[in-house]
Amino acid sequence: MNSFYSWEELKELGFKFLGGRDILLSRKASIYGAENISIGNHTRIDDFCILSGDITIGEYVHISAFCGLYGGTAGIFLEDFCTVSSRNAIYAISDDYSGNAMTNPTVPEQYRQVESGIVHLGRYSILGTGCTVLPAVTVGEGASVGAMSLISRDVEPWTMNVGIPCRKIKERSRKLLEYAEKMKKEIQGHE
Repeated sequence: MNSFYSWEELKELGFKFLGGRDILLSRKASIYGAENISIGNHTRIDDFCILSGDITIGEYVHISAFCGLYGGTAGIFLEDFCTVSSRNAIYAISDDYSGNAMTNPTVPEQYRQVESGIVHLGRYSILGTGCTVLPAVTVGEGASVGAMSLISRDVEPWTMNVGIPCRKIKERSRKLLEYAEKMKKEIQGHE
């Protein structure tokens, strides 16, 4: 047995949208609410990932092992060529930790204060291992975030960022855009 779902099995899971080509979804990933999840072509989701809630994944996206994407109703959007390294947690929803409300999903809603906001990872963005992304954050196009960073506010496009809280350390090279163009031309030549 293959460690990734076959195309027929993927269709049976009931996703909102499947791109149709080269989707590798590990059988060891946990999917909650497939009807709210869209997955583009050439995407790979590795072992022990959790996808829950409203999630849209573009093309050429890799979500490494042990990642959690919690979209709730606000949503998580990963644009084309995103990389989410292992052990990342991305939250479009989160409990209020101030003590002014109770926390966790076993508590009735009237005693909780859930914060939510769209999380958006732009094209060519990359999260290093062990990052946490909080609700209502945009990681701009081409931005990179180093390992173990806490992303609690927007990250500027084409910058390199690290830390708790995450902060810009320098500009990021755009050389990868040349490779993306070459790749597109090669793919068009093979079709």
